[in-house]
Amino acid sequence: MIKWAIHAALGAVLFFVPVVLITVWVMSARSRLTEAEEAAESQPQVAVATAAEEGYCSADLKKVLRRVLQSCGLLSSGEVRGCQPLEAKSVATLSGNDFNALFAPLAGRAGIIQFDQGKDELDDDDAKLLDDLFADQRGGSYFFVVSRASPEGDEVSNRKLSEGRGKAVLDHLRTAFHDQDLDKEVGLLWLGEEFAQLDDQFCSWKRSGGPECNTNELNRSAFVAWIDCSL
Repeated sequence: MIKWAIHAALGAVLFFVPVVLITVWVMSARSRLTEAEEAAESQPQVAVATAAEEGYCSADLKKVLRRVLQSCGLLSSGEVRGCQPLEAKSVATLSGNDFNALFAPLAGRAGIIQFDQGKDELDDDDAKLLDDLFADQRGGSYFFVVSRASPEGDEVSNRKLSEGRGKAVLDHLRTAFHDQDLDKEVGLLWLGEEFAQLDDQFCSWKRSGGPECNTNELNRSAFVAWIDCSL
């Protein structure tokens, strides 16, 4: 009986020790990964010589851009995957108004591709503006696409609608430009109606659609811009 108890105890030890060690190793690896990401984001931003960066590449914009490119699968795999609305707040780590304010300095080189209500197809005006903006790269490294939906309709449908609008932009660029590096350049973020709605100050930006403008029309859209920031 004593011998059996000793064998049982040894067996239990041999079983649980590897489990405990693996758990410790995994937790340690996660901790190191988190520390590395935090260190990368906390590093001071080095001044960049290009005039473009001096104008709009703030520390917050670089942080958001880095998070979008990492979290949406672009930097790690070169594959455009996109970030869905439920992920947007954690990716941006900013309020909706602060997120939109990051792009105010880009007014001269960005545009808003407006879609019809409930639609995710590009019309001729949308395609022309998108082509003009994509062709005007001006040294930009990443083409940012942030698609939205207006509050009409239910939340779930608007999530799908904003995803469709982002993908419509990407599909058009693939067809029109045949750029072999496209999937390494485009960062997609789908916001639905839930985060960072545009207000009427964006009516003055380059946009497709008619001359009249209201906030619902602005948010049936995809914001697009080349961004040249050193990450």
